[in-house]
Amino acid sequence: MTSRYSNSRPGRRWLLIGLAVVAVLAIGGGAYGFSYLFLRPPAPAVVGLATTAPSATSATTEEPSNRPDPSASSSDSSAATGDTLDGTWSVDPAIGSFSDFSGSFAGYRVEEELANIGAATAVGRTPDVTGNLKLDGTKLTAADFTADLSTLRSDDDRRDGQLRQQALETSTYPTATFKLTEPIELDSVPADGQVVSVTATGDLTLHGQTNSVEIPLAARLSGDVVTVTGSLEVTFADYGIAKPNSFMVLSIADHGTMEVQLQFTKG
Repeated sequence: MTSRYSNSRPGRRWLLIGLAVVAVLAIGGGAYGFSYLFLRPPAPAVVGLATTAPSATSATTEEPSNRPDPSASSSDSSAATGDTLDGTWSVDPAIGSFSDFSGSFAGYRVEEELANIGAATAVGRTPDVTGNLKLDGTKLTAADFTADLSTLRSDDDRRDGQLRQQALETSTYPTATFKLTEPIELDSVPADGQVVSVTATGDLTLHGQTNSVEIPLAARLSGDVVTVTGSLEVTFADYGIAKPNSFMVLSIADHGTMEVQLQFTKG
């Protein structure tokens, strides 16, 4: 005689399997959240002038003793005397290192809410920045820069991959550019080690759209290296950027911070 419960056993078995799968996924998500929250490195610090300037990387052919001394006084630095600041200064990839963010880079900082994790700060940066600025006496007459956004790197490869198709859409818009549209007048020729604060007015092109912006910058001459840092709040809608969609991202701010740090040498 067949039990009246026999026909329901396959259904009960699949229900139990389904519950087990859900439990595994929940545990896995929690484990990922734990490891991401407690084992990931902290977000890189916001940009700002360090107490000392970086020297050329070990890739240079110069011996360490022959490299420029960032702490040298203006009397010891030919680049820091009189009108020798005049001319073209170019972004120098041999200065500093991207591994510790002492070199040149451009990037973003965005607040997001992640599933199983909570609030987090997403920071992505690229070392692939080119460009130059021109000085004439106490006036910065021109500046033009390009950043390759297709090489942006954060602490999560999945985020980096999503940005190729969403938000910045770097596969379609691989570069961002800035061009100075108004000269910057300095009070005097900067002395070695002096920090100068200025505002750069120019055209920022991002995600294929251009807007006039004013970027607060801080600059310092150290030996024969000029370091420039700055940040600007960017509203995504101003550049036609749609917030990315991801099962891991519950919400994301409608704006972010563009950060730049550039190391220049003359010539």
